[in-house]
Amino acid sequence: MLEYPKWKYWLIGIVIAIGLFYAIPNGFPQDPAVQISANRGNTVDAALQEKVQGALEQSKIAIKRVDRTDDRLLVRLNSLDEQLTASEKLREALGDGYVVALNLASSVPPWLEKLGARPMPLGLDLRGGVHFLMEVDQRAGVDKQVDRFVEDLRNLMRDKKVRYKDVLKTPEGIVVHLRTQEDRDLAGGAIARDVPQVVVKDGPAAADDFPLIATIKPTELKAAADSAVQQNIATLRNRINALGVAEPVIAQQGESRIVVQLPGVQDTALAKKILGATATLEYRAVDEKNSVADAVAGKVPPESRLYKMRNGQPLLLAKKVIVSGDQLVDAQSGFDPQGGTPMVSVKLNNAGAARMLDFTTQNVGNRMAVVFIERTPETRVIDGKEVRTTRVKEEVINAASVREPFGKNFQTTGLESPSESSELALLLRAGSLVAPVDIVEERVIGPSQGADNIAKGARAVIFGLLAVVVFVGFYYRLFGLIADLALVLNLVLLLAVLSVFQATLTMPGIAGIVLTLGMAIDANVLIFERIREEMRLGSTPLASIKAGYEKAWATILDASVTHLLAGVALFAFGSGPIKGFAVTLVIGILTSMFTSVSVSYAIVTAAFGHKRKLQTLPV
Repeated sequence: MLEYPKWKYWLIGIVIAIGLFYAIPNGFPQDPAVQISANRGNTVDAALQEKVQGALEQSKIAIKRVDRTDDRLLVRLNSLDEQLTASEKLREALGDGYVVALNLASSVPPWLEKLGARPMPLGLDLRGGVHFLMEVDQRAGVDKQVDRFVEDLRNLMRDKKVRYKDVLKTPEGIVVHLRTQEDRDLAGGAIARDVPQVVVKDGPAAADDFPLIATIKPTELKAAADSAVQQNIATLRNRINALGVAEPVIAQQGESRIVVQLPGVQDTALAKKILGATATLEYRAVDEKNSVADAVAGKVPPESRLYKMRNGQPLLLAKKVIVSGDQLVDAQSGFDPQGGTPMVSVKLNNAGAARMLDFTTQNVGNRMAVVFIERTPETRVIDGKEVRTTRVKEEVINAASVREPFGKNFQTTGLESPSESSELALLLRAGSLVAPVDIVEERVIGPSQGADNIAKGARAVIFGLLAVVVFVGFYYRLFGLIADLALVLNLVLLLAVLSVFQATLTMPGIAGIVLTLGMAIDANVLIFERIREEMRLGSTPLASIKAGYEKAWATILDASVTHLLAGVALFAFGSGPIKGFAVTLVIGILTSMFTSVSVSYAIVTAAFGHKRKLQTLPV
């Protein structure tokens, strides 16, 4: 008589029930959709929804459903062809004020999603979209870091009241020119204490020049180069998230490259705009001494520059920047406690705070302007050739009098709406790219090609599963059918685990699923052949079953561990598609060990364990 503890039956039942629950969402089809999000200064509201619906009705495009949130509008359509047509019509109707992106919308019931049951996200090869491989100019990032050290050393000299002529960046390093040997000794000690990232040595002295040469440590330069890549990744991620691209993939590849995948986006020009557009602020003094009318007439003072406010009114500002966006540490949106209007609370770094405090202390009562600058890459055709340029949009969003001195923390007002203040704060936190990037590879995968890949992948899984089920059922009879049931449950658990962890499904991932199904049946083949061998040696049917499962376990474990090591190695040293294949393979091996041994043993015990007079086995 075979016995199997009841608590194990309960455990297996609970695991299978949970697996079915989290695998079910993958059976719901995704709706082709168009996702609309607002650019700065625009909102997603009922008026926008009416305009979108009117544009689509005029183009005779049937709408399945429209979902609206505070920052996005999702229009569900009936086919991929209608999706493409709708996106073109909406881009024409909405203009540059909104970003229109292709999307695949989940049709999973909301109550399932609230319980955490969501389908696996689809990779670029299954969903369609654009892929970019970008090279980061790390040298430019290092140069910016050197510029920051130059500014830090200048501030340090002022704070310590050390008399110096200048601080310059040279090929030999950062050179601090001092007036006397005593000043050089004071400066060297201060730098050693307060700026440990540099190594200081004396330069060749002259009659009234005693230079110090500060060289940045190699570890700091390496950290700056790595930081340039990481900060660019953060900037790109914030920028893309702000503009509403669904489920983007932004990851480092190698030392200086970034992979960017934008599912649903088909327009490479739009994608490049999303990647390259950055925003920053500049704080400048308002030129109160010279006439704005004369500047409009063409007589602009050499130390000033003419700008325009949002209402078109001209304003004369000083060329010298008080504080720029790269000195911002944080930016948060909110409301002005006095007027109740939208604002952005800004926090500066130490260098920016010192400059702001100096200016506001000396200019109480004078006006200071906030200039918003947005840079967007675009491609123009000049003399029949495509030329990549950058469009720069500058506008004064606020010009107010300085009431009292301030430094590190202050507010920027004059914004039109809460959504604008929220997006501006996000763009400022993202900032500009720390180092320039060049697109070294780009490709577009159409949505129809993605749908075709999904169909082919599904056929591969179904046909592979059917082939294994039919062969094993025919060869091992009733035991084969039990193995087939365990194999189906293995597929369910595999999909459930991938869905819970939101692992992105790609074509290599589907290949991993097919391979897992083939490998999963190996464990049952080992067990059944061992049962056959025990029966040939004269053991009773029940004893043969018990011996088959117990003696085959060591072999199954050895094979599974070997496969696991291979999967872990693929994940650790591979990239992109190889990682997707490795994740599916590793999870599939773990679930197959559970279903092929524990689940099948439980079913066999339930079917044959209580038959004491059993003479033979259908194996």
